[in-house]
Amino acid sequence: MDENINKEVLTPDDVKELAPLYDAVVLALKQVYDPEIPVNIYDLGLIYELNINKAHEVYIKMTFTAPTCPMADEVMADVQHQVELTPGITKCTIDLVFDPVWDQSMLSDEARIALGFDPEL
Repeated sequence: MDENINKEVLTPDDVKELAPLYDAVVLALKQVYDPEIPVNIYDLGLIYELNINKAHEVYIKMTFTAPTCPMADEVMADVQHQVELTPGITKCTIDLVFDPVWDQSMLSDEARIALGFDPEL
């Protein structure tokens, strides 16, 4: 993992410049689906951290719904591929973590609806 990407201080102008790129990366992440759940990984709450530095390098901290996910390598490769296809992105680094442990409280309202859960709970 590139430690500098998390320590870089962005000015308000940097944040304003990077905001459209951040939105584009989120859209790219929404193209990646959990192989066993018909919801994208972003709305599932599997993305714990998303940072973009001035060099347009992306750092993602993510997890899976279970540490024993048999498709973990394929999903991570898809995440990297989709993010690096985003115009303007120069690199994507992914850190897979299992702390905190994922649970259903991390689902977005969209994911709750798609899975038939009450979005208010």
